[in-house]
Amino acid sequence: MAREGDIAIRVDNLSKRFRIPHEKHATLKAAALHLFDQKSYTEFQALDDVSFEVRKGEFFGIIGRNGCGKSTLLKIIAGIYVPTGGRVKIDGRISPFLELGVGFNPELTARENIFLGGSILGLTRRAIEEKFDRIVEFSELADFIDMKFKNFSSGMQVRLAFALAIYAHAEILLMDEVLAVGDSNFQSKCLEEFNNYREEGKTVILVTHDISVVQRYCDRAMLLRDGKIVKMGDPEEIGNEYILQNMSDEEKRIAEAKKDGAGDGIDRKRDVAITNVEFLDEKGQERSVFGTGEDIIARIHYFSRQTIEKPVFGVAIHTQDNIHISGPNTRTSNFDIPEIQGEGYVDFIIRKAPFFTGTFNLTVALFDWNLVIPYSFQEQKYVFRIKSAEANQYGVVKLDTGWKR
Repeated sequence: MAREGDIAIRVDNLSKRFRIPHEKHATLKAAALHLFDQKSYTEFQALDDVSFEVRKGEFFGIIGRNGCGKSTLLKIIAGIYVPTGGRVKIDGRISPFLELGVGFNPELTARENIFLGGSILGLTRRAIEEKFDRIVEFSELADFIDMKFKNFSSGMQVRLAFALAIYAHAEILLMDEVLAVGDSNFQSKCLEEFNNYREEGKTVILVTHDISVVQRYCDRAMLLRDGKIVKMGDPEEIGNEYILQNMSDEEKRIAEAKKDGAGDGIDRKRDVAITNVEFLDEKGQERSVFGTGEDIIARIHYFSRQTIEKPVFGVAIHTQDNIHISGPNTRTSNFDIPEIQGEGYVDFIIRKAPFFTGTFNLTVALFDWNLVIPYSFQEQKYVFRIKSAEANQYGVVKLDTGWKR
């Protein structure tokens, strides 16, 4: 356990409960007419007994599906929400980058909002004036500095808010989906700034759906689900657990859809599906049995009625005993697909298949770029077999081994 002086943020038994009214009135007249009516509410537990520590100088990632409590947690740490129970102890000045537009007045210009937002972050007018040119330069909004904030695109709003947040030079930076909006060039600048923060020993809490960013930049990560901590520790393990969780959720959804008589479980509103997988040899001939050392091509056919930008195809290979051998996807393999629409296929190639005799099951999946939305998921549905010519060999995988003395 870290010493007290080494802790930037300590969260103890934190809970947050919202009361959501059943009846909503759109006008003042309607509200006045029902002023004395007995109100009924539904209680929503956004956070439930959450406890963790973030050390000074640490990059701490928080991931989880929409509605798991990530943003609520950050808002409590930032002092925007008051917890229902528990407490948060902070050692250092905080600079939050939360929802778009928070801390900005839509009727003011970007120039005026820099001074407004800077004062909210605790900067003096003199400090803001000293940093003003750097904030504008980083945001790339010099040509729009006197335009009203309400006329900015969401990407422009992100650039201004992020530039102001990082130049506040607080000890603790709270980031909520900073990379969700904006072009790739600005995202690269944000990631470079993360490196600068690391070198300066600043503390960063990063909430994002982008698992690769958490795995690349964070020292530790935490997975939330339904307001509770599922797992906390190594970012690589936490990211993989999140992907498995999403796959499992999709598998259950498909099973429920089938149970309810919805055919194959494909969401017809989206109409996106992996339609088939066929196994081919290096000559393009369809086969189901291969020899050890042969190339195996799994041709993954898909159909998408809508255009999906930057899709990610993934596979998992299991033995008949359900031993997981490998699980690459197009993103981790640096095989970027700009978009898909209509019918098509993607080839997954196992070069010189290093398997001994046996039956192998293939799971295939189609995700969005952040591996959050499972458009299609088919677990161990497709089968190929290996018949090895190797004699007196045991096990699953042929390794390149030798003996020496």
